[in-house]
Amino acid sequence: MLKWILILLVVAAIAGLLGFNAVSGAALTGAKILIAIVLILFLLLLFGVIAIA
Repeated sequence: MLKWILILLVVAAIAGLLGFNAVSGAALTGAKILIAIVLILFLLLLFGVIAIA
């Protein structure tokens, strides 16, 4: 999933530099959603491990 985040961020940066604002915004929104999912999963894993120990 981290690979997809990096790909979307690169696409957003390149599209932004070339002036494709709609594509850049869509790629950035997708990356933000994936980052939120990864953070939530990380926190659930972290608190799950703490609760088990």
